[in-house]
Amino acid sequence: MTVDPRTELSDFLRSRRARLSPDDVGLPRYGRTRRVPGLRREELAQLAGVSVAYYTRLEQGNGRNVSTEVLDSIARALRLTDAEREYLGNLTRSKPPKKKADPRSMVRPALRHLLEGIAVPAYIGGRRTDILAWNPMAAALFGDWGRLEPRDRNWARMIFLRPQTQELFVNWENKAADIVAFLRSDAACCANDPEMAALIGELSLKSDLFRQLWAAHEVKEKSFGTKRLRHPLVGELTLSYETLRMPNEPGMFLSTYHAEPGTPSAEGLQLLANWGADATSSVTTKA
Repeated sequence: MTVDPRTELSDFLRSRRARLSPDDVGLPRYGRTRRVPGLRREELAQLAGVSVAYYTRLEQGNGRNVSTEVLDSIARALRLTDAEREYLGNLTRSKPPKKKADPRSMVRPALRHLLEGIAVPAYIGGRRTDILAWNPMAAALFGDWGRLEPRDRNWARMIFLRPQTQELFVNWENKAADIVAFLRSDAACCANDPEMAALIGELSLKSDLFRQLWAAHEVKEKSFGTKRLRHPLVGELTLSYETLRMPNEPGMFLSTYHAEPGTPSAEGLQLLANWGADATSSVTTKA
């Protein structure tokens, strides 16, 4: 299985056009009865200020030599989010990635030392939802990732293929949807990456839910929010997460999880910190 930028561009534009109606964008309803939901191509072209023929070529996957101004106009017409606009741009300029060293070996020692000094669960992630490095608190919270094969230290594989990880998240389906949206965003940046293609192919074969979510063409960037977890030792935790991008390390980010002070969730995290390796061993045993 490969990730074809032309097909992805075509499907993405069609899906975004389908979610809008004339009422959404202030256009009158006239003409023939609509047999499919969403705006027609000519309506979208009118809103974007381009010819119908030009927009049709773009929606057919021909994204070569499209100017930034035109992409911005189409993004405004489609009411794309910032993450979707960036995804659209990446699809139109997708190129084969340069060969690089395995990113799992590229986490600088200083970053690993930083992780060890963070008093809350924290990890460094990379492309394809890979988990590259983590601190003891993250191991106590999520399980001992060190016991997994390197290829399996991957959020997408764990969420869709590992029941123990599914059980850890309250509303794990929401986590699954987020993971697919993050993965799709990455796919536009490395469409010719064989590992990305292998991951998408594997999950498509093994998970019905993944196939459904992948077909929805939702796109997100990891940022911040709240997750509820059901930890086997300390019970339910409500944790806020923050994502910090690393500008000099493309595709790499630091994620931290913390609880509001004085809450049962904060007490639960403190218990995990106190138990340390014992908590990690217990979680791993249950996994």
